Amino acid sequence: MDKAELLKELRIDREPPPGGGSRAGWWLLLALALLAAVLVAAYLWATRADEAVLVRVATVQSAGTTDAARSVLDATGYVTARRIATVSAQVTGKVETVLIEEGMQVAAGEVLATIDDTEWRAQVALAEAQLESARSQLAEIEAQLSNARRDLERQRDLAGRGLASQAAVDAASTEVDALAARLDSAATGVTVARRSLELSRVRLDNTVIRAPFAGIVTVKAAQPGEMISPVSAGGGFTRTGIGTIVDMDSLEIQVDVNESFIQRVHPGQRVEATLNAYPEWRVPSEVIAIIPTADRSRATVRVRIAILERDERIVPDMGVRVAFLGEGESAASDAATAGATLRVPSGAVVEEGGESFVFVLQPGDEGQSVARRAVRVGVARGELRPVLDGLRSGERVVLQPPADLADGDRVRLE
Repeated sequence: MDKAELLKELRIDREPPPGGGSRAGWWLLLALALLAAVLVAAYLWATRADEAVLVRVATVQSAGTTDAARSVLDATGYVTARRIATVSAQVTGKVETVLIEEGMQVAAGEVLATIDDTEWRAQVALAEAQLESARSQLAEIEAQLSNARRDLERQRDLAGRGLASQAAVDAASTEVDALAARLDSAATGVTVARRSLELSRVRLDNTVIRAPFAGIVTVKAAQPGEMISPVSAGGGFTRTGIGTIVDMDSLEIQVDVNESFIQRVHPGQRVEATLNAYPEWRVPSEVIAIIPTADRSRATVRVRIAILERDERIVPDMGVRVAFLGEGESAASDAATAGATLRVPSGAVVEEGGESFVFVLQPGDEGQSVARRAVRVGVARGELRPVLDGLRSGERVVLQPPADLADGDRVRLE
C-alpha cells in the first residue's frame, strides 16, 4: 500500500459526528432554564415573606384557675335524674311491636309498644256476652214479677168477694216476694257483668304501653316476639321492661361533701359545675338542699344542686366537679362575667365603635393569616379579660395588633 494513504488513515478526525453537538446543547439550555425558574421562585417567596406582618400571638385559655380561686369548697359528684322510669306492661304477654329507639324524644301518653291482645279481646267479648245474658235474665224476671203482681191483685179481689181462699192470696203474695228478690239478684248480676266488662277493657287497654311522662328513651330493653311481665320471672327469659325514659328537665347534680366542710355549704348558694366531658364549660348552678343525713362509713353528707341552664350536652350519670362560691363573689361579680369560661390577654382585644374584636390566627395553604372576629368580653381582671362569646379554647389571637392589620392579612410569628 502507498505510505501516504496509510498515514492518512492514522490521522485523528477532530470534527464532531453529525447531530451530536445539537443534543448536548439542548441539555445545557434545559439545565439553565430550570436554574432560572428556581431562582425566580426563591425571589418571589422571599418577596412575599417580606410582605407578611410580624406579630406575637397568645393562646385562648380556660378560666379554670381563676374560678378555682373564687370557690370556698370543691367537690365531685354525678348528674342524676329525679324522674326516671323503666316502663313495663301491666299484663303478661308477648311483645307485638316496639316503637321506640335509644335517643328518641317521647311525649306523655305516647305509645311505646304493644302486646299481643288476642286473649284479652276474647275476654272482652266474653264479658260483653255475659252482660247481655244478665240483662236478658233481668228483663225476664221483671216480666214475671209484673205478672205475679197482677195475679196477686186478682186473688185479693176474688178473696174480697168470697170467691178465693186466703191460701191463694198468700201463695200469690209469696210469688211476688220471691220474684222481687230474684229481680234484685239479677240487677246485681247485671252490675257485676258490667264491671267485669270494664275490667276486661282495662286489661285490653293495658296491652298498649304508653309513656308515663315526657322524656328521652335511654334504654330499649325488649324486641318483638319476647315475653314481658310486670313481675320478675325468676331468672327466665321473660322481660320486665320495654325501655327506660328519663325526664331531662329533672336533671340535677348530687355531690358528697366531707362532713368537716359542710358548714361552708347552704341552700341557695351559687355553684359553678364543670362536666368531666367538657372541662372548659362552666355550668351555673345553685344548691337545692343538704340531705339531713350522713354516711357513717365515708363521713360525707349529700348535697343536691340545681342546674340553672339546661343543655342537651348534660346527660345522666356524667361525672362533674363543682365549686361552691363565696357570698362576696356572688354579689361582686355580674352574672355574665361569672359565667365566662375563657380568658384572653387584655392586649389582644381591640375596642372600636363600641364593639370588641380580636384577630384570630388562621393556618392556610399559603402560610398563616388572621381573621377579624367580633367577641363579647367582660370586665378585665388584671392582665386577663373574660370572654363570654366568640372564641374557643385553644385558638390563638394576635397580641397588640398593629393599627393597619386587616382581615385576611398574612402574618409571620415573632
